[in-house]
Amino acid sequence: MSTQPLPLEGITVVAVEQAVAAPFATRQLADLGARVVKIERPDGGDFARGYDTAAGGLASHFVWCNRGKESVAVDLKDPRGLALVRRLVAGADVFVQNLAQGAAARLGLDAATLCAAHPRLIAVDVSGYGPGGPYADKRAYDMLVQCEAGLVSVTGTPDQPVKSGVPAADIAAGMYAYTGVLAALVRRGTTGRGGPVEVSLLDALAEWMGHPLHHVMHGGTAPARTGLAHAVIAPYDAYPTADGDLVLLSVQNDREWRRLAERVLERPELAEDPGFATNTARVAGRGRTDEAVAAALAPLDAAEALARLEAAGIACARLNTVADLAEHPQLAARDRWRSVDSPVGSLRALLPPVTFPDGPEPRMGRVPALGEDTAKVLGELGVAEDELRELRERGVVA
Repeated sequence: MSTQPLPLEGITVVAVEQAVAAPFATRQLADLGARVVKIERPDGGDFARGYDTAAGGLASHFVWCNRGKESVAVDLKDPRGLALVRRLVAGADVFVQNLAQGAAARLGLDAATLCAAHPRLIAVDVSGYGPGGPYADKRAYDMLVQCEAGLVSVTGTPDQPVKSGVPAADIAAGMYAYTGVLAALVRRGTTGRGGPVEVSLLDALAEWMGHPLHHVMHGGTAPARTGLAHAVIAPYDAYPTADGDLVLLSVQNDREWRRLAERVLERPELAEDPGFATNTARVAGRGRTDEAVAAALAPLDAAEALARLEAAGIACARLNTVADLAEHPQLAARDRWRSVDSPVGSLRALLPPVTFPDGPEPRMGRVPALGEDTAKVLGELGVAEDELRELRERGVVA
């Protein structure tokens, strides 16, 4: 039986957050045992609550990024509401915010101000483009940052650039904010002091552009948009099968090409043909390379094609839909699905990627309704019931 606690048990996080980047960061902290108190506007809360109603009437973005948190609905524009949040922050280990540029500073909730007042506090400012420079005040939504970071320029087909199908800039910033908090907690354990942490969506996604960025900066050219194909390796693409599915395969070296030619294409002569024998030749003649592979896979259904590729030791995959992912046999075999509570009942959710075999499972807590923890959390601050009633009547809390 495990004796290890979750790593962040005993850590309290207060978050003034919205959309994806900051909520995704703090959800990771909640999963690992931290208490996360989410501050929301009384009139609707985090605007991600209104993105859709796909999760049994709740928004899919909100369900994904906000399980395990306590929702406190407080009007930060009211001095009494702001004072309550400052009292919460004074007792917290971590504060995270991703308000519009300048808004946190006007409220005195920016990292520099809070850390000056509370030396043990770790305070995280998540922004679109960082606190300085000509872009500091620009609105920074995920797709816009994907474009500014050059990701869209290398994604898509030769005829059409496309954005990532998931909010890559938000996720990147959220993960760096999460790891920044973990690093700052380690440092605080050594020095006794917290401090500010800064993360911007542009900085995070620019880091993820490392390969094409370094290639261009050091004299190369930007990778061509090649759809599912690889710009400098062949065959490395998706090919149709008899049942209409697409199967992807990747040949990484010439030994693998020989196995593919002999055991899957059943054309052993192509293993030594100068037009196919080297990757350079196969890329130069990409059309004839793809034609040979497509001709061999087209008569097979997807399962048969994958089995033949696997038997030959060729890396391969099926082009799954999102619905296929929800029923993926590998996730099912490894028992990766759990249920989380919510205002609309039980919802299916994946275990987080980081798990601890020698400790308890991540804490996948309830998705909160707007303000459902206001009375409890403010009661812990010493707010009496009559004061809470007055604050509620005046619209300061909900």
